[in-house]
Amino acid sequence: MESEATLHVAHRDNHTHRDVNGGWLRPAVFGAMDGLVSNLALMTGVAGGDVSRQTIILSGLAGLAAGAFSMAAGEYTSVASQRDLVEAELNVERRELRKYPKDEEAELAALYESRGVETGLAREVARQLSKDPEQALEIHAREELGIDPGELPSPTVAAVSSFGSFAVGALLPVLPYLLGASSLWPAVLVALLGLFLCGALVARVTARSWWYSGLRQLALGGAAAGVTYALGTFFGTAIG
Repeated sequence: MESEATLHVAHRDNHTHRDVNGGWLRPAVFGAMDGLVSNLALMTGVAGGDVSRQTIILSGLAGLAAGAFSMAAGEYTSVASQRDLVEAELNVERRELRKYPKDEEAELAALYESRGVETGLAREVARQLSKDPEQALEIHAREELGIDPGELPSPTVAAVSSFGSFAVGALLPVLPYLLGASSLWPAVLVALLGLFLCGALVARVTARSWWYSGLRQLALGGAAAGVTYALGTFFGTAIG
């Protein structure tokens, strides 16, 4: 009996899940990856045109600022629009609960019955849960809309996460030039290393292995840099 109790305690302590709806992880990861890849590609494209070190630095810093503000504005608008849509649907459900409480209660009971709960028990559970309007709204929102009204993503959190992570990612390929580098290769190596590390870190909150995620980001970023460098070289030669 004691071992069973211990097992239950262990299960209780370890059976926890990470926050998957907080609204910060996706924009932070996407922002960092986008900052690294887009600014690396921009700088390699400019460098392929055989321009001065100052021009490359200016291009990198301009790409950092423009991309960070663009990402933040886009994330804020996107998440705010999604949140407004969800709020509108919640208001519809709130009105239905207020105008037709018995119908909504019967709907909830039918849902539990469809999942194998006995009819009498399903009706009693639905009746008790429907006593509190806010609790009833939360349950109907989860069952019908697949959302939790108390855990909607924050547009501000998404925008700030996106801005900061993009800026950090975009800074990496510029950093070697700011520290005195005069050739492109130090910037490329730092950026590719950053891509690998970002991919490896993302794997800690996903089901992928760290090396697979890291190599995938490395390959994607390297391909983008290679293509833009080739294009910069071609157009630089053609214009010259």
